[in-house]
Amino acid sequence: MSSSESPPQEKITAPYGSWKSPITADVVSGASKRLGGTAVDSRGRLVWLESRPNESGREVLVMEGEKEGGIDITPKEFGVRTLTQEYGGGAFRVSSSHDQLVVFSNYKDQRLYKQHFANKDSSPKPITPDYGSPAVTYADGVFDSRFNRFVTVREDGRLDRSNPITTIVEVNLSGGDTLEEPKVLVSGNDFYAFPRLDPKCERLAWIQWTLPNMPWDKAQLWVGYISESGTIDKRVCVAGCDPEYVESPTEPKWSPRGELFFVTDRKNGFWNIHKWIESTNEVVSVYPLDGEFTKPLWVFGTNSYEIIECSEEKNLIACSYRQKGKSYLGILDDSKGSCSLLDIPLTDFDNITLGNQCLYVEGASAVLPPSVAKVTLDKHKMKALSSEIVWSSSTDVLKYKSFFSAPDLIEFPTEVPGQNAYAYFYPPTNPLYNASIEEKPPLIVKSHGGPSAESRGSLNLIIQYWTSRGWAFVDVNYGGSTGYGREYRERVLRRWGIVDVDDCCGCAKYLVSSGKADVKRLFISGGSAGGYTALTALALRDVFKAGASLYGVADLKMLKEGHKFESRYIDSLVEEEKDFYERSPINFVDRFSCPIILFQGLEDKIVNPDQTRKIYQALKEKGVPVALVEYEGEEHGFRKAENIKYTLEQLMVFFARVVGGFQVADDITPLKIDNFDTSSDA
Repeated sequence: MSSSESPPQEKITAPYGSWKSPITADVVSGASKRLGGTAVDSRGRLVWLESRPNESGREVLVMEGEKEGGIDITPKEFGVRTLTQEYGGGAFRVSSSHDQLVVFSNYKDQRLYKQHFANKDSSPKPITPDYGSPAVTYADGVFDSRFNRFVTVREDGRLDRSNPITTIVEVNLSGGDTLEEPKVLVSGNDFYAFPRLDPKCERLAWIQWTLPNMPWDKAQLWVGYISESGTIDKRVCVAGCDPEYVESPTEPKWSPRGELFFVTDRKNGFWNIHKWIESTNEVVSVYPLDGEFTKPLWVFGTNSYEIIECSEEKNLIACSYRQKGKSYLGILDDSKGSCSLLDIPLTDFDNITLGNQCLYVEGASAVLPPSVAKVTLDKHKMKALSSEIVWSSSTDVLKYKSFFSAPDLIEFPTEVPGQNAYAYFYPPTNPLYNASIEEKPPLIVKSHGGPSAESRGSLNLIIQYWTSRGWAFVDVNYGGSTGYGREYRERVLRRWGIVDVDDCCGCAKYLVSSGKADVKRLFISGGSAGGYTALTALALRDVFKAGASLYGVADLKMLKEGHKFESRYIDSLVEEEKDFYERSPINFVDRFSCPIILFQGLEDKIVNPDQTRKIYQALKEKGVPVALVEYEGEEHGFRKAENIKYTLEQLMVFFARVVGGFQVADDITPLKIDNFDTSSDA
């Protein structure tokens, strides 16, 4: 060792959970920018939508520029967000032909606005009528250059907010001061998504589905032929109408030559890319694979693939897919039936946007937070020449890299013989600390929402907040999760509250038996449907010592009173009337015995705050240690930085106080825990 080198620092021995970490709650909440989509304008510049926790979650369109962070397009008095189907998505569209024109949904009034952002002083102008309240919402629109209109999904709640009418409508782009009522192009089904026009604007493709189905259960793909007057005179069902298949087509996309591609899960049960042969009305698989080329349609605007070259001989398609818990990015050649994988710094992929001689890929990795990578391809468009990160949810996160815990993809047995489930396990990691050899770490088990969502093994600073302080963390993809095919996704049908709970409990016990967790310090936490799983596990199983529910479901019957999109979802998850009672945690308060903390947004339209208050009051009266945190102005999920921070800090201190048996290193004033703190402690 040279004289200039310092000896390695000796690690401090301290109990798990008590370690100091530079990944503070301020760091986590400040790095929680979310990406709401990407696009390329008529000049080839990248445009993206980002939400900003430090601006109360306001969503802003930004254009790449010379300065780091880009140039804001959206004026401060606007926010780009749609509430269609409550979960939103697809809130903007940038024109590829008009010079720097964007149409977006404004959060406050839910009207559509158009903005020419070439001129920084250009103000957005409304293109849909003002109905006096945000009862009408729009999403997932596209430009129609043939008729100078905007074709979009509309959700109209003027007659009944709880049962809005969804249609595909046209909005005039050349209107003056008097705004026309949008004209209906397609109607008659409960839901629509992905209206997509061919290059000549002569055919319109769309996805539709009807209650009680969710779009990932059963849907249909239709194509309508547009008349000289702009109406749809003739239509044909491309996928989802053949009784031979149960399928859920999604993401239709026209090639520059006018061929229709889409993703569906017919035959093999995995979402693969297919092509429509219009002359015979046949569907052919482009690249059969036991992998998922898309994700469930919870939000509008998903863009999992792009057609980057087409000719009579072949089509080259940039795509990403999930297979056994891992993500892959590649270029698919349909003439060869092959897929050439691309090697870039990101390892977990989301949407893809086609640029000029490049791809913009949304994704992350175990050490990179949600990012956008610009990938430059070779002349054959089959290999990546270079890639660079052009947007990051946190630009300085790499300075904490030595504190990051790398995920370990684990497979563990379920209650059903021969069936396994999956999870990502994150061991406690901190370069400055060790625990004693005899001690096992406390474990946080996370149950994701949905239940048809998927946990991924990419960098999540919330997880690193825990692991860098000496907690173990496991993110469970229980039966019912997506990413593993239809058969795995359907494990939860009629068995919600059983399969998910069994798998979360089974994962915790598996890690205990593997020597990776302390059986006396097992905790479970989840949000939304994951909160339901957590509450049910705490009420009906004896595995966890404390738990947390973030805007979670306590009474299954109350889900029937929710918004239209999920109003019949529960019918497929719970089979019989008696199951609504037997699987609702609120009905088994007498069986709760361990501490619980609850977090709830008061503007939540998906899980009514009354559910959380009801479970809180019942637990308080029973004498179970319980705490409730309610946030004004928050909806289904927390967007404000101060609330993200407070939730994380209080959750950790709660677990440490009630079961952990150690003092946390952070200076946090704990909230009062009913039936735990004495009056002198409060």
